Amino acid sequence: MSTVEIQVVDQIGPNAKYYEELEVGTEWVTPRRTIAEADIVLFTAVTGDQNPVHTDEEFAKNSIFGARLLHGPAVFAIATGLEFRLGLKEGTAIAFLGMTWDMRGPVKAGDTLHVRERVTSKRETKKASAGIVYFHVAVENQRGEVVQEGEWKVMMKRKPGLDS
Repeated sequence: MSTVEIQVVDQIGPNAKYYEELEVGTEWVTPRRTIAEADIVLFTAVTGDQNPVHTDEEFAKNSIFGARLLHGPAVFAIATGLEFRLGLKEGTAIAFLGMTWDMRGPVKAGDTLHVRERVTSKRETKKASAGIVYFHVAVENQRGEVVQEGEWKVMMKRKPGLDS
């Protein structure tokens, strides 16, 4: 019987950037995504968050928002998916290290969101193979209003061969 050798290769996406390639001030805008009623229902089911502003149309109609809202954490989660579509970190991000995050406005079914992301700063680490990059991330709706924003802190790979 023969053995099969499996080789694991780093999968670096075609648009991926290494630490050295991410310049402070560089900005990207993601594709858009329209929020559906199903997004609200599914996030409610996954989390068990039954707050009536998300689950009760009559309650929500009489709230300051006038309609049911998508949960704030769901908007953040969707922002990570939209940001992934850029491919900037595909295979070069090592770890998401943290964030500061503010919720600025409501998101309802029918709203169309996109993400605007900008490199704000970088710093070296003790490891020659990695660096930390800080990104300002803003989720904007179809009216150009920022509905959520903050800073994401990500450990990124450095270019191979530069760690000697």
